[in-house]
Order: sequence, then structure tokens, then C-alpha cells
Amino acid sequence: MASITLKALPTSLHRALKSRASRHKRSLNQEVITMLEETIAPSRHVDVEAMLAREKRFRARLHFTTTPKEMDAYKRQGRL
Repeated sequence: MASITLKALPTSLHRALKSRASRHKRSLNQEVITMLEETIAPSRHVDVEAMLAREKRFRARLHFTTTPKEMDAYKRQGRL
């Protein structure tokens, strides 16, 4: 596996990377690798129409109907 060395890394950036790694429960090395992978990897295209169609089919199988008035009541109760 290849490796790289970063030179002249600003202290503030190093601290920020370490903090981020700690929040994600990763080593500094693994955090940087993850960030590079997320940046360089091709983005995943989301087909919104297909996703909405799947959701509609799923909801239809539930046989559960809610009126707009009931939805508003649920929202006020903090259920949604």
C-alpha cells in the first residue's frame, strides 16, 4: 500500500483533523483516507423519481391513511 507524507501542515489544520478523527472514532490516518475517498470517489447519483415511486409502493402496502388534520395534530405532538 502506498503512503504519503504531508509537509508544512499548519498546526490549526492538524488540530482540526485530529478533532474530526476523534469525533468519528478514527485514527488521524484513517480520517484523512476517508476524507480523500469521499472527495475523489465519484458521487452517487440519486434517482429521486425512483425513490419516490418505491416510497409510494411501500406506503400503499401499509394500508394506513392519515388525514391532513391528523398529520397536523401529530406534528404538534412531536410525533413527526
